[in-house]
Amino acid sequence: MTTESGAARASVPAQNLLANLRAELMRTPPFQLMEPQHVDRFIAAAEEVYYAPDETLLSPASGVVEHLLCVRRGAVTGRKGFAEMSGGYLYEAGDLFPIGAVMGGRAVTSTYQSSQDTFCLRVPVAVVKAIAAESPPLADFLGRRVMKFLELSSQALQSAWASQTLAEQSLEAPLATVMRRAPVAGRAPVTVTPDAPLSHALRLMHDQRVGSIIVLDGQGAALGILTRIDVLGRVTLPQAPLSTPIENVMTTPVHTLSVVDTAQDAALLMSKHGIRHVPVTYAGRVVGVVSERDLFAMQRLSLRQVSTALRAAPDVETLRLESRDVRRFAGNLLGQGVRARQLTELISHLNDVLTERLVQLLAAQHGLDMQRACWIAFGSEGRREQTIATDQDNGLVFLSEDAERDRPAWLAFARQVNEALDACGYPLCRGNVMASNPACCLTPDEWLARFAHWMEHGAPEDLLNASIFFDFRPLVGRADLTLAMRSFVTERAVRLPRFIKQLATNALRFRPPLNWLGGVETRKVEGRETLDLKMQGTAPFVDVARIYALAHGIEATGTRARFQAIGHALGVEPQEGEGWISGFEFLQMLRLQVQLRRERREAVRTPDGNPNLIDFDELNDIDRRVVKEALRVARRLQQRMELDYMR
Repeated sequence: MTTESGAARASVPAQNLLANLRAELMRTPPFQLMEPQHVDRFIAAAEEVYYAPDETLLSPASGVVEHLLCVRRGAVTGRKGFAEMSGGYLYEAGDLFPIGAVMGGRAVTSTYQSSQDTFCLRVPVAVVKAIAAESPPLADFLGRRVMKFLELSSQALQSAWASQTLAEQSLEAPLATVMRRAPVAGRAPVTVTPDAPLSHALRLMHDQRVGSIIVLDGQGAALGILTRIDVLGRVTLPQAPLSTPIENVMTTPVHTLSVVDTAQDAALLMSKHGIRHVPVTYAGRVVGVVSERDLFAMQRLSLRQVSTALRAAPDVETLRLESRDVRRFAGNLLGQGVRARQLTELISHLNDVLTERLVQLLAAQHGLDMQRACWIAFGSEGRREQTIATDQDNGLVFLSEDAERDRPAWLAFARQVNEALDACGYPLCRGNVMASNPACCLTPDEWLARFAHWMEHGAPEDLLNASIFFDFRPLVGRADLTLAMRSFVTERAVRLPRFIKQLATNALRFRPPLNWLGGVETRKVEGRETLDLKMQGTAPFVDVARIYALAHGIEATGTRARFQAIGHALGVEPQEGEGWISGFEFLQMLRLQVQLRRERREAVRTPDGNPNLIDFDELNDIDRRVVKEALRVARRLQQRMELDYMR
C-alpha cells in the first residue's frame, strides 16, 4: 500500500506481536482509559504502515481523510498551511492524528511528513467512529483532546500529592495516639449507664465540655451514644422529660473501632455512616472517643487556622515561624485537587495577610499612620498569581505636603518591612522593586508623573517597569490613594497606540521554546534538559494578557480575568479563550509542583538553583504533551498580537 510518494508499506501486525501492541497502547491515552475489548477492536482493524524519512503521509490534496493514524515509532511533523501559521506540529510515539479532520469528515489543512523512519497504525475512520460510539473514553478524547490531556495530568498530580499529604498528616497513626479521651491522658471517656436520666447525662456533657456521651453496659462495652446533635432531634423537639432514661433516646447500635485501628479507618467510618464521634475500644471496653474535630485537627492546617495565626502574630519572629505554614498549606491543597488559579489566589491571600500584619506591627513601631499611606503589591502578587518561590515586588504611596521632609521616615519603615519579609521567606527583589527604594516610595502625584514618563518615552527600562508596576494592587492602608493611578494607566494606554506597540515589540523578544518542527526546545543545564516554566512558559501568557488589557481599557490585573475580558472584547470563540486560560494555568500548576517539591526536599535542588526550572525528561508522557500544547497556544497568542500591533 502506498501514500502520495509511493514509498509507504502497510501490513497487518503479526499475531505474536498483538499482545505487545496491546500493552504498548494501553500505556497512553486514550487507550489507558478504554475497556480492553475496545482496544482489541482498534488493533484488529489496524494496519501497520512504514514511512521513510521526509515522506508525505497526508496533505490537503489527499482529499477527505479515510484513516486515523497512531504513531508507534519515529515522528511526524505537520507543516505548511494552518500548521505553519501556528508554529508546526510534532507527533511522536503514542500520538493520534489528524483528529480534527477525522471528526470533521474533511481533508487536512496541513502537510504531514515523517521526519525519520516512522511506523504508524492506520485504522479506518468508520471503525474509529464505531468504537467511539461504544467507548466514552475514546469519544471524549477525540472530541476534546487537549482538555482531556489536562484532566489526566491534573488527576495524576492530585493523586501523587494526595497520598503524600495523607502520609504527612499521619492518618495511618493508630487511634490510641489521637483520641481525645485516651487513658494515657489520665482521663476516662465521659460515660453513663443505660438507666441514667437525661438531666444527669446532659449536665455531664456540659460540665466536661464534650460533644457526646457514651452509654456502657456493666462490662464497659458500648451500648449507645448521645451527641449534641441528637439532643435537638431526640430530646428538645419531642419535648422528652429530663427524667427519661438515656437508653430511650440514645443512638444504637453504636459504631466502634479499636485502639489499633487508624485515623484513616475512623475517617472512612464517619464518612460512610454520617457520624461525627467514634468510641474507641481496647479488649471490648470503651477507653476513649475520637471525633471529626480530632481528625481535622490532625491536618493542622486550614485557611482559617493559618490566616488567624498570621493576624494574631505579636512580633516579626512569630510571623517568620508562621510563614512556613503557608507553604505546607499549599501542599495540602494541591493534594486535594485545588486548581492553579485558586491555589495561587490562596497563596497570595495568605501572603497579603502576612504582609498586612507586618506593616501594622512595624508602622506602629515607627509611629506612622497607615491612613496616610498605602502599601502596594506589584507583579505576580499584584495579579494574585504568586507561587511559592517568589521575591518581593512592592511599593508605597503616601500623602505629604512636603515629600522630601516626610520620605525618610517612610523609607526607614519600608526598609524594615522588606527585611522582615525576607526573613519570612520572600527574598529581596534583585531589581530593587521595593518600597525601601526611593523610586518606589512616592506621593500620588509623583507616581502619576513616573507612569507618564514611562508611557511617553518607552525606553527599554520604561517598558520593563511598566510590565511590573502596571499590575499593581493596594494591600494595606488607604486603598483609595491608588484609584487615580489605576484610572491614569487605563485611560492613557488606550490613547497611546505607540506605547502598546512598544510593549508588544518588547514582549515578542521572548518566544515560546518550540523548534521549527514544533517540538519543545530545552536548554541543557548541568547535564539535564531543562525548561524555565516562568520565563519560557507563563511569562508570554502574562505579557500578552497585559498588553491586550491595556489596549482595550480593561482594568483587571489577573491573567485569567484579563483573558476572559479580552476574549469578549475581541469576539473570539469561548473555546479559544478557555484554551488561553488552560494553557497558562497548566504551566502555573507545574511551577507550583516543582517549587513545593523543592520545599519538601524531594529533590536536593533544582538545576541551576532556579525554582522555575524543570527537568523536562522527568515529566510523564501526558505532561510533556500538554506542555507542548500550552507552548503552542502561547505562540499563537504572540502571532495574533504581532498581527494586531506590529503592522
